[in-house]
Amino acid sequence: MITATRLLLLLFIGFLLSLPAHAAPDEIKLGVFPRRSAEVTQRFFQPLADYLTERLGVPVTLHTPADYPAFWAAIERGDYDLIHYNQYHYIRAHRQYGHLVIARNEEFGRDTLRTTIWVRRDAPFKTLAALKGQKILFGGGKSALVSYIVAVDMLREAGLQPGDYLEQFAQNPPKATIGLYYGQADAAAAGDVVTLLPSVQRQIRTEQLRVLAYGKPLPHLPWAVTPDIEPELRKKLIQALRDLNLSHEGRAVLQSMRMTGIRDAKDSDYDLIRSVVRRITGESY
Repeated sequence: MITATRLLLLLFIGFLLSLPAHAAPDEIKLGVFPRRSAEVTQRFFQPLADYLTERLGVPVTLHTPADYPAFWAAIERGDYDLIHYNQYHYIRAHRQYGHLVIARNEEFGRDTLRTTIWVRRDAPFKTLAALKGQKILFGGGKSALVSYIVAVDMLREAGLQPGDYLEQFAQNPPKATIGLYYGQADAAAAGDVVTLLPSVQRQIRTEQLRVLAYGKPLPHLPWAVTPDIEPELRKKLIQALRDLNLSHEGRAVLQSMRMTGIRDAKDSDYDLIRSVVRRITGESY
């Protein structure tokens, strides 16, 4: 004979079994950091949002904050599900919010990049130490990994300490390079491919700049998801990003984002970044 308690238990178990294993999200919010202006970022990355919407069967909405503080504030609020950001933001978000890297950029055929200190071709400087007392233009602010944190690490290795040079900031690395060309600083910190960017080549004669110093190769810009993205959807996202490399449609999306591919990535790839950040900021991620 089934008691009332046992009957209620059986009915409850039946109800649980009838629920789907994972409820599909109503929307996936894609956040892209302000490497470029919000308007340009929207234009470059909207094809990816459309592609992922079709592949995943879930609306993917693109969010393009205007600057780094606005971007990080959105990370803190948990506004995004899929995030494209710089390496420094990733290691912070991984430690503080459990974000998990799933891919990284390939640009100009490489999935690594190097911090580069640029000077004008006619500048007298031969070493980083020669920049003592000079004005250096950094792109993107103090949370910019390549064009500030790693650049400062390079200057420290060359014996330059805070106060030995003048810090000035441009909105982003391309603008730092353009500012250098027009005499707004004596040197500029940016990535090693900045002079290959059409937006830079349209505005300056890049042959009038030269490399003063290169940093070590670093893993390229990461893509990650929040812990709220359940494993099955995460697998579909990873596969969709991988498939960008394999079709005409996918290559068109990559071209829109000014990328040549999407490559696999794992968290340990960014341990070198953690070491640099610890030396320069004292932060442990």
